Amino acid sequence: MDASLHPDAIARLLVPGLALSGCLHAHLWRDTSAAAGLSEAQRSSWFPATPLCGLSWVLAGAGEQLDEAGRSLGLLPGPLLVTGPRSRPAFYRAHGPTRCFMTAITPDALQALTGLDIAALCDRCVSMEQQPGLNEPDWRALNAAMLAAPDEQACQRLLEDFLRPRWRAVPQAGGSGYRDWMQHLALRAVAAGHGRSLRQMERRIKQWSGQSLRALRALSRAEATYAQGRRAMAEGELVWSALAQDMGYADQAHLCRETRRVTGFSPEELRRRIDSEEAFWPYRVWA
Repeated sequence: MDASLHPDAIARLLVPGLALSGCLHAHLWRDTSAAAGLSEAQRSSWFPATPLCGLSWVLAGAGEQLDEAGRSLGLLPGPLLVTGPRSRPAFYRAHGPTRCFMTAITPDALQALTGLDIAALCDRCVSMEQQPGLNEPDWRALNAAMLAAPDEQACQRLLEDFLRPRWRAVPQAGGSGYRDWMQHLALRAVAAGHGRSLRQMERRIKQWSGQSLRALRALSRAEATYAQGRRAMAEGELVWSALAQDMGYADQAHLCRETRRVTGFSPEELRRRIDSEEAFWPYRVWA
């Protein structure tokens, strides 16, 4: 029972306002302050590979990042965190009760708003206070207010009120899903590199997103496959070979390889862990 679900651990998905479509993808709220006696496994959190960047405010608690074998990669660098796109899954463990507000933001939006080098952030988790674009007076004031916020609704309101006028000032047009965002990114690259080679366009996409167009397409398909798999499971019609065919994989083995690369697990093991382990709360709320 060490890794079972805990009834008092809170995990929520919050949808950003439409005015920030193309900028923010989703918010996550994690609160284990009322969950007494959490085991080490229950204090853990598994996240898949993603093309998105993240901003996190740890209102209470502390933790560390681990590798897939459970070995520590070091303490998290403070309560104000920025993560780049991830080409592999990430694993974190809190040291005790925690309250944390996280937001998933598109890489090109984060770059436009802060001037950060997204490629340099890929597969990294660093302190916002170490990044010049996130350590300006207006961001410092936002961060202080976020850390003092009473709940997730207050965090969402503070962040979106802060970003909305700044995002309006950024020339942009894109949807909120991975596919819409990638299409917009490709169109931007074509427009910016008119008359240039495909290789130059792909370099521009990697500069803006931190990952290659091929990697972005693979992650987009993985997310769509996950959503389709959850729907099929709810209807009692999940057949891995049929899902692989429907989602454009060469075969079931191809689906298994891609799922393991993105999440660290085979499709069936991932399904079992999502349903039974507290650490897989990000997958449950994302569905």
